[in-house]
Amino acid sequence: MTVTDTEKAVVVSKAAELATASKEAQGLVARLGRWLDRDRGPLAAETATLFTARMTDVAANRLAKQWSLRYAAADGKERRVLLAALAQASAGLEPRGDQGLRLFRRLYAQADSLHLLVDLRADILRWRNQVASLTVLERELEGLLNSWFDVGMLELRPITWDSPASLLEKLIQYEAVHEIRSWEELRHRVADHRRCYAFFHPRMNDVPLIFVEVAFAAQMADNVQVLLDPKVAAPDLNKAKWAIFYSISNTQPGLRGISFGNFLLKRVIDQLLIELPKLKSFATLSPMPGFVDWLAKQDGKAMQELLHDKVDKQQAQNDASAGQKWVERLQAAAGGKVSEAVQRTGVRLAVLYLKSMKNGQPIDAVARFHLGNGARIERVNWAADCSTKGMAQSCGIMVNYLYDLEQLDDNLALLAAGKPKMGLNLRWL
Repeated sequence: MTVTDTEKAVVVSKAAELATASKEAQGLVARLGRWLDRDRGPLAAETATLFTARMTDVAANRLAKQWSLRYAAADGKERRVLLAALAQASAGLEPRGDQGLRLFRRLYAQADSLHLLVDLRADILRWRNQVASLTVLERELEGLLNSWFDVGMLELRPITWDSPASLLEKLIQYEAVHEIRSWEELRHRVADHRRCYAFFHPRMNDVPLIFVEVAFAAQMADNVQVLLDPKVAAPDLNKAKWAIFYSISNTQPGLRGISFGNFLLKRVIDQLLIELPKLKSFATLSPMPGFVDWLAKQDGKAMQELLHDKVDKQQAQNDASAGQKWVERLQAAAGGKVSEAVQRTGVRLAVLYLKSMKNGQPIDAVARFHLGNGARIERVNWAADCSTKGMAQSCGIMVNYLYDLEQLDDNLALLAAGKPKMGLNLRWL
């Protein structure tokens, strides 16, 4: 039988279609397999090995490497599945001993940097209230990170307008205190009459962990709007006596609550004194991010204890929303004409808030940081930040923490005794 050219063409075409279909089918099967593998949680026995095997176990360490790579590449849904498997294996450890710590040390030993464990803690903090048994793992990981991120292990680097664009972009991205809204504002933050530093860890060398921004002045600053305004004339650094820390931003959610050890700002002060030896005093101009939330929760009975004026006490009696009313009163006063009595009450309430302790620590996160670095609460400033954020967080009130280099250790001892050090003008409020 003779096959025509037309018939040959049809056969070749069909063969090509079948080959294409076969390749598509193979590709579909491969993608389906990867999808199934991705959504399959790790076997319980595999996960348990990460906790229980000796640190020298080759198979367990190979598994830890594979787990780390999978976790780093995973999306949020898959990471939650992997964390749930860790939590389940963790809950079954009996006796527990140091097996939880062994898991994190194993993962660290198999990783190229600390990125994985910092990301891991960020995810644990995110899901610890929704995934059972994550809290114990978070506590163990926090302890390790506290030792691995001690301030003595960090490198301090200056940030200037000539720094790489990628680093300057990170400063904009991670600024957590006062938003940088333009390149003009950024240039002002890193100008020659300012200083900006970043802390880096040698095992996360490409990621700035903390940004510290510093301004200089003839006296202790009391208004952040003036401090941030690019149009305000630059100070003469030869005449500057004060260094003002006005923004300190932690860039990594996974390092939230990690202390970096005491005296972190002492490292910056030492560097400043090398560059500008005429500096005499060091203070912050800091927000009180929890003040409004704290005050709004105070009922009439609590407010009667906090207020000093007799009429104010009577008005607060039996008023469940007394604290919230004072929030609104202080916000209105900070944004307009204010009586001396209202201002005095606002400052007094702010001082009482800053002195408030829970579990041996100040309840305000910023106070916890600065007092934990040896500073003292020096001055409370009325209407110092009337931005939308400043009004919403603290009714526009800000605080100066003073770093007296000769008293850092003494101040820490007072804090440990539950009595944070106060400036002389605040002790009688």
